[in-house]
Amino acid sequence: MCMFHYCRDDLVIIHLITTNTNVERPILLLRNPFTRELILLPCSKLSWKGGYRLGLYDSTSSDYKILKIDSNGHGHAAPDEILELKGSVEEFLDVAVEAARRAGEIIRQGFYKTKHVEHKGVVDLVTETDKACEDLIFNHLKQRFPSHKFIGEETTAACGNFELTDEPTWIVDPLDGTTNFVHGFPFVCVSIGLTIGKNPIVGVVYNPIIDELFTAIDGKGAFLNGKPIKVSSQSELVKALLATEAGTKRDKLTVDATTGRINSLLFKVRSLRMSGSCALNLCGVACGRLDLFYELEFGGPWDVAGGAVIVKEAGGFVFDPSGSEFNLTARRVAATNAHLKDAFIKALNESE
Repeated sequence: MCMFHYCRDDLVIIHLITTNTNVERPILLLRNPFTRELILLPCSKLSWKGGYRLGLYDSTSSDYKILKIDSNGHGHAAPDEILELKGSVEEFLDVAVEAARRAGEIIRQGFYKTKHVEHKGVVDLVTETDKACEDLIFNHLKQRFPSHKFIGEETTAACGNFELTDEPTWIVDPLDGTTNFVHGFPFVCVSIGLTIGKNPIVGVVYNPIIDELFTAIDGKGAFLNGKPIKVSSQSELVKALLATEAGTKRDKLTVDATTGRINSLLFKVRSLRMSGSCALNLCGVACGRLDLFYELEFGGPWDVAGGAVIVKEAGGFVFDPSGSEFNLTARRVAATNAHLKDAFIKALNESE
C-alpha cells in the first residue's frame, strides 16, 4: 500500500507500507532530471529533530539525500532544502581515517621534540603542530569533498565564531590534549567528526602515540583498531569510574564551582580521572574503560563531534549534564551507559 504525500517535477515522496508487517517505511522517489528515470531510495535512518523528521536516505548508487518531512508525514522540501552528498558514508569514514593517520604522524614526530608554544588563554595552549595538523586535515578533506563545510578549532578560534548548518560539515580538533602534548603526556589525539543535518554521522578519534584508532558510523557500530567496542555494563554508581576536566578558566568563581561539583561527586563514585582530552574521555566511555564522563565549558564542538557518535554506536548515551538533549554547540557534555544514566544525571544535578 502506498500513500502519496508530495510531488514536484523531479521529486515524489511516498510512504510504503508492507502488507505482512504493517510497518511504515518512508521511501524517497527521485526523478533524474537528465534521463527522467525514476529512482527509489529506501530510508536508512529516521529521527526527530526540531519538529521535523530528518530522513537520511541512501541508494545503491551511494548518493545520499536529506529531506525534511513534517510530523504528519508530509514533505515540505524546497529545491534548496535537499542536500546531495556525493559518496557513501563508508567513503567519508575512510577519507577521515586517512586524514587522521597523516596528522597523527605529524603529532608523533613532534611529540619527542622541543615545542614552540603560544597561549590562547591563561592555561590554554596552541603549538605549531596544532596548526600544521589542521591544515593537513582540511586540505585532505577538501580535495575529496569540496562542497562540504568545515569547522576547525584553530581556524574557528582565530575568527571567533562559526555557524553549524544542515549541510555536511567536517568538525575537526587537530590535536586534542595540547597541554598533554607539550608536557609529553601521551594522552593526545586527532578528532574528526562529520555532521549531516547537524547530527554526528561519522566519528574518528586517533591517538598516534599509542596507536589507538576509534571509529564509528551512525547506525553501524563503534570500533577500536577495527574491533567492535561496547560501553561498560557497570550498574552501581558507587563502583563507577568517573572522568572530567578542570577546564581552562582560572577565575575564582569558576574554580570554586568546578571543585565543588567534583567534591560532591567524589562521595558517590569509586574514583575520578582527569586525562586532559575530551575526545579520548568520550572514547574511554565507549570502550568501557570509563563508566562516566562529563565536562562543562570546553572549547567547542570540535571536542565532541567525533567522540559523540562513537559513544552512541558503542551502546552509550551522550546528553547534556542537566539531563536534557545533547547539543553539539552548547559546550556541555555527559556520557555513560544505560544502567547509570539516571543516577548520573541525578548526581550531577545535586552537585550544582
